[in-house]
Amino acid sequence: MNVYDFDNTLYRGESGVDLFFYYIKKRPSLLRFTPTVIVGVIRYKLHLVQLDDVLNGYGSIVERFVAGVEDFAQDAKEFWDRHDHRLRSFYYRLQQDDDLVISASPEPSLQEVCGRLGVKRWIGTRINEETRRLDYVCFRENKVKAFQEQYPGETIENFFTDSMNDKPLMELAQKVFLIQKGKMKRIK
Repeated sequence: MNVYDFDNTLYRGESGVDLFFYYIKKRPSLLRFTPTVIVGVIRYKLHLVQLDDVLNGYGSIVERFVAGVEDFAQDAKEFWDRHDHRLRSFYYRLQQDDDLVISASPEPSLQEVCGRLGVKRWIGTRINEETRRLDYVCFRENKVKAFQEQYPGETIENFFTDSMNDKPLMELAQKVFLIQKGKMKRIK
């Protein structure tokens, strides 16, 4: 099985940040979260964000942010109509029927974009649409936990990622490919 991280791997950029700005255009009152988002992205890029930071430091912000989202599926469709041109073309050369995308991105967004890519399986951050609370953050060691729960006994033959934040998942893979600036390099 090939497993792919999404942001900066299959997508040029951070789809969560782009999604944040998409929502700001829809609801300008969300601008108040911009400083926190910027600091969070910087900390993430510097590999300073731990799972507890996401849950304790950003979880309540995400929950307040999504409280006003009326239709996740419709918003994901509109968002990907505007952003699917940023998907990396290399994926189509490697695509297999049993591919899996695993990402910290929210599942409604992944569901839409994976459908467009022809990917049948994905794991992402789960947000309860009724309570608007985070049910599961798919980040770092939680990616391994989610993978093992949903695909027990499966082997990751090739793992594609842009970040050492995925080191726990890299350890499960037979081969690891780092994607940086659109170039792919095997590192394991």
